[in-house]
Amino acid sequence: MHLPAGMNDPITLTALESTAHVVQVALSPVFLLSGIATLLNVFGARLARVADQADRVSGLLAGAGNAERILLDRRLDRLHRRSLALDAAVFLAALGGVATCGSVLTLFVGALRDNTVATLLFGLFGAAILCTLCALVAFGFEMLLASRSVRDRISQRRASAGLPPDP
Repeated sequence: MHLPAGMNDPITLTALESTAHVVQVALSPVFLLSGIATLLNVFGARLARVADQADRVSGLLAGAGNAERILLDRRLDRLHRRSLALDAAVFLAALGGVATCGSVLTLFVGALRDNTVATLLFGLFGAAILCTLCALVAFGFEMLLASRSVRDRISQRRASAGLPPDP
């Protein structure tokens, strides 16, 4: 096998082999991260459905009679509980993603060597993991804000319909 200039040094080969091994080991959590991202996507879609239903039901409150208003209020209570459950799911999934990225980052930081190529590889991959970790935190925060806004709209419409505040 022909190696590029400077790559036939046994120390360089060992460092690159070690780096390649760490990258291979780090790819396992990436599959977990992919699954977590899929879950977050599902949670986001479900939250959108809850928000749409909450808008529809709370919009019906203004013209509802007393009996219908009680049924709509119960429906809003269930939607409120669903949004809280989705908050917990999003937060826990994002936290799982953060922990996964943190474990990969820890693996890379722990495996750093003095070799320039290995350090560059570790730096780039570590930056990718760190950016993903921060993106998951930001996404989780945004989802929490979105679900809070759904609950705020429900509360406003309940108040305008003369119903008691959220439970």
